[in-house]
Amino acid sequence: NSGEQILIKLILKKLISTPDTFDHKAFFVQVGLTTKPAEELKKIFAVLDQDKSGYIEEFELKFFLQNFQAGARVLTDKETKTLLTAGDADADGKMGPDVLEAFKT
Repeated sequence: NSGEQILIKLILKKLISTPDTFDHKAFFVQVGLTTKPAEELKKIFAVLDQDKSGYIEEFELKFFLQNFQAGARVLTDKETKTLLTAGDADADGKMGPDVLEAFKT
């Protein structure tokens, strides 16, 4: 439905463009990450893991939105720390390869 697609684009624009409004749970739902199969999530993780260390670190999270839309803003420090805290299961300051699967719930 084109009306639904327009609404999704407006929501994403707000989530992407306004500082300190990023809600990772809402974003993941809106871009369909919560319904992606495990193999596709692994491919997405590989893109987010820009230094290919096997983890997504804080410096990579700042640019999280830019992986989904060219020209998007960087996350604020507050947003970055919130996202890192949500995905850092063992509190080691980085997110492992299963983080996107964990965010599905």
